[in-house]
Amino acid sequence: MSGVYARRSRGAGAGSGSAARRIGVLAAASALATTGLLATAPTAQAAPPTPVSASTARSYLSQLTVSAEGSSSGYSRDLFPHWITQSGSCNTREVVLERDGTNVVQSSTCAATSGRWYSPYDGATWYAASDVDIDHIVPLAEAWRSGASSWTTSKRQQFANDLTRPQLIAVTDNVNQSKGDQDPAEWMPPRSSYHCFYARMWVHTKYYWKLKVDSAEKSALQSVLNGC
Repeated sequence: MSGVYARRSRGAGAGSGSAARRIGVLAAASALATTGLLATAPTAQAAPPTPVSASTARSYLSQLTVSAEGSSSGYSRDLFPHWITQSGSCNTREVVLERDGTNVVQSSTCAATSGRWYSPYDGATWYAASDVDIDHIVPLAEAWRSGASSWTTSKRQQFANDLTRPQLIAVTDNVNQSKGDQDPAEWMPPRSSYHCFYARMWVHTKYYWKLKVDSAEKSALQSVLNGC
């Protein structure tokens, strides 16, 4: 689904009110189309650091340690401090919003007050920063179960705010919430045309941070990368 969506309130959690949102979005789109105001999807896309190529990702994937997924016991998002200050009054979220958006205007405190954000996960375009989440490509809980449970809090903070690797991206908030902490064997972006890029991002991130993969996760990634 692509185009311009009317702003809507955020859900309380992953998948919250998704049916109602879809109905509201379709109704809004229908109304805009009727009045001739529905715009076409922009060409601008979110721009996290470019991940390694598919061939390199396949090589990286073959080198990752395959292990049964660890326990979530002891996990807390607080163990991955974010969003930290990057410069001045700008934290990691605001940096990514400015990086991934188009014509983004920020206040004196670095808050995005206007702009346009195209979500490559679902092809939606948003004009309010409140409708956009910053997704951790490899979710924090997934990282915890894949090896980060043994890291120091300082290292987990670096991971959670990593602007150098393709680990952070601005996307539609409720799509990010539907992903939750699932790996590629359980969830992939709604737009199938983005699967290859997403798999490259995932493998690039796990390889750099030396995180493990489980067998189902590796199989799903191999399948996607082999089709790139």
